[in-house]
Amino acid sequence: MERQTITIYDVAREAGVSMATVSRVVNGNPNVKPATRKKVLEVIERLDYRPNAVARGLASKKTTTVGVIIPDVSNIFFSSLARGIDDVATMYKYNIILANSDGDDQKEIQVLNNLLAKQVDGVIFMGMHITDALRGEFSRSKTPVVLASSIDPDDQVGSVNIDYKSATKEAVQLLADHGHQNIAFVSGSLLDPINGKERLIGYKEALQENELKYTEGLVFETKYEYKSGEQLAERILNCGVTAAYVVDDELAVGLTNGLTDRGIKIPEDFELITSNNSLLAEIARPSLTSISQPLYDIGAVSMRLLTKLMNKEEIDEKTVVLPHTIIQRDSTKA
Repeated sequence: MERQTITIYDVAREAGVSMATVSRVVNGNPNVKPATRKKVLEVIERLDYRPNAVARGLASKKTTTVGVIIPDVSNIFFSSLARGIDDVATMYKYNIILANSDGDDQKEIQVLNNLLAKQVDGVIFMGMHITDALRGEFSRSKTPVVLASSIDPDDQVGSVNIDYKSATKEAVQLLADHGHQNIAFVSGSLLDPINGKERLIGYKEALQENELKYTEGLVFETKYEYKSGEQLAERILNCGVTAAYVVDDELAVGLTNGLTDRGIKIPEDFELITSNNSLLAEIARPSLTSISQPLYDIGAVSMRLLTKLMNKEEIDEKTVVLPHTIIQRDSTKA
């Protein structure tokens, strides 16, 4: 049987008060007599009244809803970010609409427009790179946008990240300190400015400072998937590589297992450092040395920055860089 929709008018009539009084009770306005508030709340509970968020949004011009665009909801890296976003959103009484984009340029635009059509107050975007078309949609909508673990090379959109160039440089330096001459750079798409600019530059600088030759053949561009890493093992070994810096944990686990299947001992024969320090890096065997990004904090700070933009609060800096460390585990020598 279809549930009858209970309106604010029904509550007001049953409680014998005005609709304005019911609205003040629902919104926590203190200017309501305790006895009246008690009576209205009793009626709300008895009728199972649920305020219409859309109607409230039309009245206040706010929906207290934030859209979060995520490339792959099943990826531990992104889900860790989303947890930080959701916790801060709850703290500031915002609801989250989570939308999966599959990392596809066209779908990102479609998902963004779907969220904007729902009148979200702001958007947090997690993606590999910002296309000109997506940037145009951001600009046209006038809705505040913050990038979480994504960067805008033009610094037009607020973002929260770590210093990817510095982190990569430190990781490659550690491998160079262990005497490796052929160090691979295993990455997702180099069109992603985090990979193609920040991380790749850090990789090149570390090689140069250690008088190691940069060779394009040691840069491997692939998908952020376990199978891709596993299949890459043969190619990497054929290039005489003895160490690798990998930009994604799932990819790193795949590569580790692919090497192990071919009789390579880690870290005795091959050392590996990954980038995200997700749970995968810790539970893999051998466990993986990793750059530690404060994933939860990146999400949380992104949401807090967005609340400031949505409420037109003053902000000191719209590009926030959080600290990182390297956690040494069993995929590198002590």
